[in-house]
Amino acid sequence: MINTENFYDYLINLGIDKFYGVPDSLLKDICACITTKTNKKDHIITANEGNAVALAAGAYIATGKPALVYMQNSGLGNAINPLISLADEAVYKIPMILMIGWRGEPGVKDEPQHVKQGEITLPILDTLGIKYIVLSHNYQNDLDTIHNLLYKEKKPVALIIKKGMFSSFKLTKSLNLYETSREKALEIILDNIKLEDIVVSTTGKTSREIFEIREIKGQGHKNDFLTVGSMGHTSSIALGISLNSEKNVYCIDGDGSMIMHLGSLGIAANNANKNFKYIVINNGAHESVGGQPSVGFEIDVKNILLGLGFKEVYIAKNENEIKEAVIKLSNSEKTALVIFTRQGSRDNLGRPTLSPQENKLGLMKFIKGL
Repeated sequence: MINTENFYDYLINLGIDKFYGVPDSLLKDICACITTKTNKKDHIITANEGNAVALAAGAYIATGKPALVYMQNSGLGNAINPLISLADEAVYKIPMILMIGWRGEPGVKDEPQHVKQGEITLPILDTLGIKYIVLSHNYQNDLDTIHNLLYKEKKPVALIIKKGMFSSFKLTKSLNLYETSREKALEIILDNIKLEDIVVSTTGKTSREIFEIREIKGQGHKNDFLTVGSMGHTSSIALGISLNSEKNVYCIDGDGSMIMHLGSLGIAANNANKNFKYIVINNGAHESVGGQPSVGFEIDVKNILLGLGFKEVYIAKNENEIKEAVIKLSNSEKTALVIFTRQGSRDNLGRPTLSPQENKLGLMKFIKGL
């Protein structure tokens, strides 16, 4: 196991002192170290991975120094466009280190949404012409090699991170400003919508908690779509279902997911029928991948949603307000609800026992009335 602080210090000694990216569970310790030890102006947690690549490009243009961009391998999809149309050697030829968490590594058990991505991660980099090193415990030699490639080829190079490579580094948690947990908020939502309503929930702990709440209440999962991947696309999935069904469709999003593809909400708000109900649970963090902060508490979510086209936006910060707002939402058109919650989840939180295909087919049958 690599000492996380020593790894960070070695990067700094090599002149890599600017960091941009989207948090990943395999990188949570090094990301926590970066957050703790780097000046705020030199470390930005971005909306999505393409955003991070573009930031690194701008930093290089201004300083002549490569930056480090971190991401989960699923984020490569978001990063491909700026990697090949901005940073590539055939265009602007901009060097940067891509530090990529290898979820779904072949031979390592992982969740279903990561299996395919794990298989194709290295082939994608080969196709993009991006040289890579799979980080070993001899990290100094690996980083020296990466550093030399940066300045020799002046284009992106990748450092692939396997599970369990870094020693523990605890992120100093920000003060929880709100009393209600996300799980409690979800329970209140489910208690105050109709049993025939459809729920589309975002990836991560939100979907895991909804699954367990349904299990405890014996409600089954036939009218839930538990999005296990596709971060940032939950609202589009829900919109597509709502436009082709007469049932109410509740989209339950998170602040990190909402921010990742914010433009999608403008499309949703302006094309939604009365049956589309949007809820964002905002805890100011990317909690499912280590608790790194988002800008959820720094931006005016209500006015952003109004600006995107929602007619009204309700705000809820405690249990009574959540219940009242959900009831209002159920009778409203083109409205949204922002629920502020504290961070944290149960240590024994499980995962859905239904496969993604079983979840999909069950909902399709429910929509058809079968």
